[in-house]
Amino acid sequence: MTADGVVERSFKVRAELGLHARPAGQFVSLANRFTSEITVGRGDEWVSGCSILSILSLAAEHGSTLKIRAEGADAEQAVSELGSLLETDGAG
Repeated sequence: MTADGVVERSFKVRAELGLHARPAGQFVSLANRFTSEITVGRGDEWVSGCSILSILSLAAEHGSTLKIRAEGADAEQAVSELGSLLETDGAG
């Protein structure tokens, strides 16, 4: 974690169907449990990690790389748990 409480790491989407509605819903549900501000990036596009429509707008298919950035007191835990969810083969 940086001095300003920001954590950012990249993860691969492992779900066979990518980050479609159900895994995106699981991601948002988990993201909303944290107090940190969470954003998700693909390429140059960054969206709120707490909005299912924003997550779906990334059109993250199987094998794509997403960056998760969290800023706040529980940023490290948020990025770790959300990244683990993305890298679970059976998610969704």
